[in-house]
Amino acid sequence: MSDDLAAGFIERLRLGCCVTRFDGTAWHTIAANAHLRLMLGQPFETPVGQVTPFARERFADGQSYDEFFARLRTVGVLTDYLVRLRREDGSTAWIEVTAGITPDATDPTQLQLDAVCRDVGERRALDEQSRALQDELRQSEKLAALGHTISGVAHELNNPLATILSWAERLAALPGDERMRRGLGVILSESERAARIVRQLLTVARKRQSTRGMVDVTRIARESLTLRTHDLRAQNIQVIDALATGLPAVFADGHQLKQVLLNLIINAEQAMRSAHGRGVLVVRSWHAPAEGLVLVEVSDDGPGVPSEVEGRIFDPFFTTKDVGQGTGLGLSVAYALMREHGGRLRVSSPATGGATFVMELPAAAGASPADLVGGSAPTAAAGTALPLTGTRVLVIEDEPQLATAVAESLLEEGCVVDRASDGAEGLARIAEASYDVVLCDLKMPRVDGMQFYRAMAAAMPALARRVIFVTGDVVGTEAERFLDETACRWLSKPFRLTDVVRAVRDTIG
Repeated sequence: MSDDLAAGFIERLRLGCCVTRFDGTAWHTIAANAHLRLMLGQPFETPVGQVTPFARERFADGQSYDEFFARLRTVGVLTDYLVRLRREDGSTAWIEVTAGITPDATDPTQLQLDAVCRDVGERRALDEQSRALQDELRQSEKLAALGHTISGVAHELNNPLATILSWAERLAALPGDERMRRGLGVILSESERAARIVRQLLTVARKRQSTRGMVDVTRIARESLTLRTHDLRAQNIQVIDALATGLPAVFADGHQLKQVLLNLIINAEQAMRSAHGRGVLVVRSWHAPAEGLVLVEVSDDGPGVPSEVEGRIFDPFFTTKDVGQGTGLGLSVAYALMREHGGRLRVSSPATGGATFVMELPAAAGASPADLVGGSAPTAAAGTALPLTGTRVLVIEDEPQLATAVAESLLEEGCVVDRASDGAEGLARIAEASYDVVLCDLKMPRVDGMQFYRAMAAAMPALARRVIFVTGDVVGTEAERFLDETACRWLSKPFRLTDVVRAVRDTIG
C-alpha cells in the first residue's frame, strides 16, 4: 500500500491515531488523524503540533500520567489501557489506548510513541447503567426479604403494644393522683411512639402496589421528617417546619408520596453535609386555589444545583455524586411518581446557593380533611353521639388481655359483648346468636380473620357489611388486597379504645 493510500485509510478510521516523539523534555506530535482531534474536542484544522493527547496537562490527574508512562516504559506495549483525558472544553473522556514505545537507535533519550485511541465513554455509561440496574434489583430483593421479616415482627410487636396502649388508656380514665396520671400519660405517649417506629419500618422496608385514597400531604410530610429526625439532628441540620394545616386532600398513594419526600430530604441532607457539615432544611406546604394545586416545598442551604445541571437532574442515571455514591435513579423515580399522580416535580436554585424542590399535586375537588384516609366524618352532631346501649358486639381476638380491654370498654358504652379466641369459635358464636357488629382480628391461629369472613359472608351476607377488622400489618400483604376487595372497615394495631368505640358507632350508624 502506498504512503498516500495508507494516510487516507488512517484519516478515515473511526479511531484516534497519532505518532508522537519525546525529545527529553516534552512530547511532540508529528502525525494525528481527524478523529483524534474530534475525541479531544479540537477543530479539524488544528495544526498537528497542537494535538497533544499525551501531554501531562491532558490527563485528568498527574498520577495517572505517571502510571501510564511508567507502565509503558516497563513493558513497551499497552493494549486497551484505560485513561481519562481532558477535552478542550475542560470536560473529560474515557479513552482506551493501545500504544507502543520505542527508543531511537542513536539516542536512547529520544522516544517514539505510536498510539491508537478509542473513546469508550458511551460503553462505560452503559456498563454503569447496567450495574445500577443490577444494584436496584439486588436492593429490591433485599427489601422484599426484609419486608417479609418485618411483617412478622410488626405483628408480634403490635399485639403487646395494642394491649399496653388499651390498658393504659383505660387506667387513665379512672380516678387517681397526679403522679399516677402523669405516669400513665408517659406510657401512652411512649407506646404510641413505639407504634410509629414499627409503622415507619414497614413503610421503608416494603415495595407495594399503588393504593390511592384521599390523603393529607401535610401529615405525609411530617411523617417523612419524623423518619429522618435522628439523622438530621446528628448532622447539625436545623429543620424549619412551615407545613400548613387544613389543606384540601389530594387523591394519591401516601406511601409513594412519602418515598418522594424522603428522597428529597435525604438529597438535601447530603448536599448540606458535603458543603459545610451543617445546614437549614425548610419544609412547607400551601394551597394554590387558582391553579387547583396543593404544593410541598423542600429547601436547603447547600451548594445548589448548577444551571447546566437543572435540565438533566431528573434524567435516569444522571448523578452529580461520586462514583459508587449514587445510582442516579432517585430523582427520576420521584419525578415519574409525581407524573403518575397528575402532578409535577420542579427544581430551582438561586445564584446565591441552595436548592428548592417543589411537589405540585392536584387538589381533589371538594375535598376536606374529613375525607382523608383513616379519618371519618362524625355520624352525629357534637353532643348527640349515637348511643350504643344494647348493641350486640362479638369480639374475636386471640390476645386475651387485649380482648379484655376492648370488651370492657364497649361494655362501659352499654354494649352487650361476647368474645371468641379465633375464627372457628367466632363462627360457632354467630351460629348461636345474632350480632350488630363483629370486631375481628385478621391474624389468628386455626381459622384466621379472612377465613372467618368468607365463611360468615356466605352464610350471613347482611352481617358481612358490619365487620370491623383489626390488624398489625397490612402494607403490601395479602391482607391489604383482602381489605380492598371486601371494603370492610379496619383499625391498625395498636389503636386507641376511643377509635374502637367510634368505629362501632359509625358501623351501626
